[in-house]
Amino acid sequence: MRLRDRRSFQKPEVMIIPMIDIMFFLLVFFMLSTLYMVNIKTIPVNMLKTENAQMQARVNYLVSMRKDGTLYLEDKAIDQGTLLAQAQAESKKNPNFAVVIRADKDIDYTQLMSLLDALKGAGITRFGLASDGK
Repeated sequence: MRLRDRRSFQKPEVMIIPMIDIMFFLLVFFMLSTLYMVNIKTIPVNMLKTENAQMQARVNYLVSMRKDGTLYLEDKAIDQGTLLAQAQAESKKNPNFAVVIRADKDIDYTQLMSLLDALKGAGITRFGLASDGK
C-alpha cells in the first residue's frame, strides 16, 4: 500500500468571489423587498391620475381631503383648526416639515385653495399635492 506524500495535499480554500456575489444578491433582495413593506395609513380617496408626478419618500403630515370637505390626518378625522395648530407646532420644531394633501378629484377648487391658504397663513411653507401615478 502506497501512502501519499504530505506535500501533495493542497490546503482547502474559501472561494470568496461566489460568496460576495451571494451577499450582494441578498442585499439587493432585502432592499427591494423593504420598499414594498411601507404601510401608509390613509383613507381611500379618488385622486386625479397624472403622467409626470414625482414621488416623495418622506412626508411629515399626509392630509386627505374628501369631496364633502372633511379632512383626515393619515387615517383619523380632524378639523381644520386642529390640523393647523398641530402643523404650526410641528413646523417650529422641524425646519424640513412638509404637508402633502391628497384631495378627491371631484373636490371643489375653492375648498382646496382655502386649505392651502390656511396652511400658508399658519407658517407652513412646504406643502404638496398628491396624485395617482401611472
